[in-house]
Amino acid sequence: MRLGFELSLQQSQKLIMTPELRQAIKILQYTNFELSQFIEEELEKNPLLEIESREDNAEKDIDLDELKSGIDWKEYLGKYDDISYSSYKEDDSNDWILENYITYKTTLKEHLLFQLNLTLFDEMDKKIGEFIIESLDENGYLRITTNEIANRLKVDDDRVENVLKIIQTFDPVGVGAKDLKECLKIQLEDRGIKDPYVFKVLENYLEEIACNKLTKISKELGISIKKVQNICDLIKTLEPKPGRGFINSSDDVKFIKPDVTLEIIDGEYIIQVNDVTAPRLTVNNYYRRLLNQAIEEAIVKFIKCKLDSALWLIKSIEQRRMTIYRVAEAIVRYQREFFEKGKKALKPLSLKVIADELEIHESTVSRAINGKYIQTPKGIFELKFFFSRGVLANQEEISSTSVKSMIKELIESEDPKKPLSDQKITDILRKKNIKISRRTVAKYRDELNIPSSNLRKRY
Repeated sequence: MRLGFELSLQQSQKLIMTPELRQAIKILQYTNFELSQFIEEELEKNPLLEIESREDNAEKDIDLDELKSGIDWKEYLGKYDDISYSSYKEDDSNDWILENYITYKTTLKEHLLFQLNLTLFDEMDKKIGEFIIESLDENGYLRITTNEIANRLKVDDDRVENVLKIIQTFDPVGVGAKDLKECLKIQLEDRGIKDPYVFKVLENYLEEIACNKLTKISKELGISIKKVQNICDLIKTLEPKPGRGFINSSDDVKFIKPDVTLEIIDGEYIIQVNDVTAPRLTVNNYYRRLLNQAIEEAIVKFIKCKLDSALWLIKSIEQRRMTIYRVAEAIVRYQREFFEKGKKALKPLSLKVIADELEIHESTVSRAINGKYIQTPKGIFELKFFFSRGVLANQEEISSTSVKSMIKELIESEDPKKPLSDQKITDILRKKNIKISRRTVAKYRDELNIPSSNLRKRY
């Protein structure tokens, strides 16, 4: 066998992901918030980029001479102007609403301490009361025994119990309870309820109420099932977590700024991409003026590099906007009946259908709808909402969302004394030529957070 070296030519196709292409893909997938953060980072890294102001608009058409370096800067800036995108001016008509300036909310413990200072005047009782209030959890329950409090403060148990009873009369009613039963009992007493059967049901049959086993309660207490139903209805009006109204969850609130807006004007569907978090970018005026001066080759090279980066960024943002627009337009065109008739008219839709229509890859469609929302006359929806699997009906497919809507309507219109079972709903849908199993009905009902027929039954 002879060993040796030789040269040969071979053709092959390979997909090479350039840094610019990776950036464009990331930008397409970004939500508005993520895109805003990304732009802020780019503004810090690239001195040529800045947010356009009114003064910039006045100087936008400035003439730039080509430098001796041979770089056609006018062409660069011309391209930039061609692919720039319009800014969006938000409505600031509500800027002076008082609620916009409220940044602090009273906590449950502060609310109770305020009442304590108006109720108790003995210093030791105040100290006991403060200890009790500081020992409450966020829902208003006391997670420590009165004996432990008495031992720590070196006072009698009875004195702690007396202060606790006073705190249990504070607003919100039910705070200071040791468990759920005591919490609900305090609220019943505050409402002046005297019926002993109400307290018997509360004390012994909370689990049966949760499982809607009213017949068992009726037989064991020897009262009518109608009376049991009324007692259960009363108990369900009570607040199991009296302190949750004071939980400050403002930090967890996430506001949605729709990426796309759909308006129907004279029967015509108008789609607009909202660039609310993507301010218009421009080239810094200082560097524009610098281009007219004789500068060193190293500086020219630096500016060219940064300018290329800026142009690619803006081109990528514009490409993102156009892709989202085209995808949203295709979705609206395909789901037009939904905007006219509601959820029951929603059609099954896959990424492949939109990708084939727009002649782009499915992954591009997936990135374009990821975390994006559309504001419509029917409400705000995530673009993913319009993509769902199909169920066979009348030799055609209808979306699972449409089926869920039908199930919800059937349950809302049922006789509460004879609620529809999952099998009965299945039979009704099959009469409408919607082939669906009982198990699927149960699955859709659970996804709608609707309890089973046993739990929905009223007497």
